[in-house]
Amino acid sequence: MDPGRKVFTVDLLERYAAKGRGVITCMAAGNDVIVLGTSKGWVIRHDFGVGDSYDIDLSAGRPGENSIHRVFVDPGGSHCIATVVGNGGADTFYTHAKWSKPRVLNKLKGLVVNAVAWNRQQITEASTKEFILGTDNGQLHEICVDEKDKKEKYIKFLFELTELPEAFMGLQMETASVSNGTRYYIMAVTPTRLYSFTGFGSLDTVFASYLDRTVHFMELPGEIPNRQVHFFSIELHFFIKQRRAVHFAWLSGAGIYHGGLNFGAQHSSTDGDENFVENKALLDYTKLVEGAEAIKPSSMAVSEFHFLLLIGNKVKVVNRISEQIIEELQFDQMSESVSRGIIGLCSDATAGLFYAYDQNSIFQVSVSDEGRDMWKVYLDMKEYATALANCRDPLQKDQVYLMQAEAAFASKDFLRAASFYAKINYVLSFEEITLKFISVNEQDALRTFLLRKLDNLAKDDKCQITMISTWATELYLDKINRLLLEDDSVLENRNSEYQSIIREFRAFLSDCKDVLDEATTMKLLESYGRVEELVYFASLKEQYEIVVHHYIQQGEAKKALEVLQKPTVPIDLQYKFAPDLIILDAYETVESWMTNNNLNPRKLIPAMMRYSSEPHAKNETHEVIKYLEYCVHRLHNEDPGVHNLLLSLYAKQEDDSALLRFLQCKFGKGRENGPDFFYDPKYALRLCLKEKRMRACVHIYSMMSMHEEAVALALQVDTELAMAEADKVEDDEDLRKKLWLMIAKHVIEQEKGVKRENIRKAIAFLKETDGLLKIEDILPFFPDFALIDDFKEAICSSLEDYNKQIEQLKEEMNDATHGADNIRNDISALAQRYAVIHQDEDCGVFMFLDICA
Repeated sequence: MDPGRKVFTVDLLERYAAKGRGVITCMAAGNDVIVLGTSKGWVIRHDFGVGDSYDIDLSAGRPGENSIHRVFVDPGGSHCIATVVGNGGADTFYTHAKWSKPRVLNKLKGLVVNAVAWNRQQITEASTKEFILGTDNGQLHEICVDEKDKKEKYIKFLFELTELPEAFMGLQMETASVSNGTRYYIMAVTPTRLYSFTGFGSLDTVFASYLDRTVHFMELPGEIPNRQVHFFSIELHFFIKQRRAVHFAWLSGAGIYHGGLNFGAQHSSTDGDENFVENKALLDYTKLVEGAEAIKPSSMAVSEFHFLLLIGNKVKVVNRISEQIIEELQFDQMSESVSRGIIGLCSDATAGLFYAYDQNSIFQVSVSDEGRDMWKVYLDMKEYATALANCRDPLQKDQVYLMQAEAAFASKDFLRAASFYAKINYVLSFEEITLKFISVNEQDALRTFLLRKLDNLAKDDKCQITMISTWATELYLDKINRLLLEDDSVLENRNSEYQSIIREFRAFLSDCKDVLDEATTMKLLESYGRVEELVYFASLKEQYEIVVHHYIQQGEAKKALEVLQKPTVPIDLQYKFAPDLIILDAYETVESWMTNNNLNPRKLIPAMMRYSSEPHAKNETHEVIKYLEYCVHRLHNEDPGVHNLLLSLYAKQEDDSALLRFLQCKFGKGRENGPDFFYDPKYALRLCLKEKRMRACVHIYSMMSMHEEAVALALQVDTELAMAEADKVEDDEDLRKKLWLMIAKHVIEQEKGVKRENIRKAIAFLKETDGLLKIEDILPFFPDFALIDDFKEAICSSLEDYNKQIEQLKEEMNDATHGADNIRNDISALAQRYAVIHQDEDCGVFMFLDICA
């Protein structure tokens, strides 16, 4: 303890407190009110709160000399009980702060009251409520007084000691409201015993229950030296904090018996004090002196952490926890009072003050922060948790942690020591602590220290946090490698220390991802060969390129695609890894692409071309075609590159049905000024020619309005196809006839059958032209040696047609609106047209001339 800082100080409060009414024999205090009893039977009341005092003569009307034996005042300072003894026996009086005259309690006449237990929880200024008196003959009485009644409401006998009749020397009572009423706890002391009474209901029922059950008591007889018999005193004190008793002390013959009180807990039994008293102890008087005979204190007061013991003419302050004397208080007495010395001590629980008194004077004992050094008291006793609870500043806490750490370190419990060292901030430097563990080669403890230190650092210590986190990372990696070197079978054992440290390390990386330097940590992980942890950390730091690359190397395309699908992953990584992923797993890759509508298919073309260049089984689904079809038909993609690629893949298939369907689709149809297709037709034509997709080429020629080329190429494939192409020309009669002539020539030249049969087929072909071609149009395609007889049927048919036209013209000649010149021109044209059938004179020219005539 710091001797320069006094916890308790003594000041003279009142020099002539007895006011000449004799000498002071007893004193009580409450709420800044002090009540004195004198040797001449006077009670003197000092109210220091209002600066007032008055005295009352209790010996009036009593024969002989009378003296105040004991005086009691309630915690509020309103109610007073005093017992006067003399030749006329004993009388007990009650007086109130507002009364000028006392009231004798007649039912107590002849009984010497030694102790009073006030009902602190229920007492008011106007009423005492029920309280208990303890007498010299071992009896307990219940009494209640109301100030307005000017007399006691009742006095009831409660209990009497029969087994060992002794005087009750001290009484205390505590009450609590519970669900089934009021719970009472009464503690009473005699010269040799401490009794406990407890129960529910009322004081009557509590003590009535002891008629058929044993009273619980603690016996401490003790022996008092003969020379101290005159000063023999038995006292019982409760220390009150926030209107509740928290601990007690019994000044007995054997020592100071004390302990904690816990009235808040739910107790299963109502028997005895065992339900309420905790941490009981006995302070032997021999600890108060060194090498001398034990001296029993003549009086006592109890503070939160100390006993104030009156021994001789001094007050020794003893720490209740350590049982060590911390201070000695001396009093400035008048010469006439020195012989008797200090008579007694009392306390004012309400004001938190203590008083001492001699024959004439009152001394005030003040307390100044008595708990300030309790942390060290508990620390010396190795009660670390309580010591921490009593620390006032970080330096004090550091001392507690340091002692715990050093004790654990000395016992080689290095991990526990590390946890305590990590809490130290001032008394030891970071470097000193780490060197302790390094010097004993305790890497695990050092790692534990670093981790705990991280927990205790403030968030703004960024540099230190990063440094410690990096060091802890290296220690983790070293531990992992050491475990692998010791036993490589730990890889398969999921419950091994290796697996446990891996999980712990990953949790550490997750917790510290924001404070670890990214580049440094990755280099560390790489240098130790911890690829999986490197990938894990990269994922935490959103370095997805590293993560995806690792999964691709491991052949885990699905995991790589899952990473790429995360919203936070840059879309450029999709394009970067597309070539590798589609080769690794085309199905999963394309499925992933099809779920992401934000992709630009054009940027995936290199990957798709690479995949397409690889050989594939005939029955294998072409994943690129599936994706391109999805883009074209579902996403309505208009990119020429996408359409060209899809067309090229169709062109390479053995079955050209998909290619033809694609070419026949009009993707821009219905849009204003929109194209019918988005691919490059010239590229498509070259590609189809190269791949010998002739039908597709025919379609492309036709689409490009290159009808002659389309028909010419179609004739190489299928005459029907050529005829269909020729029919597509509707707005150009000459071109359409030209195309049909090409087909006719091809048909005639290709026929290899009997001459007449060929001619019949040619005549049949003419019918399919729907009158566009006549026999004379196709005659030049036959060989010169063909006989006219072979064409008789065709000629006759032709002549019939001409005859019909001539008849029509004749009708038109009769029409006044039709000029003769026009008719002549039409007949001339018909004649010329007929003449070209054949140049042979046997062809019937004269017949023609006759018709013309």
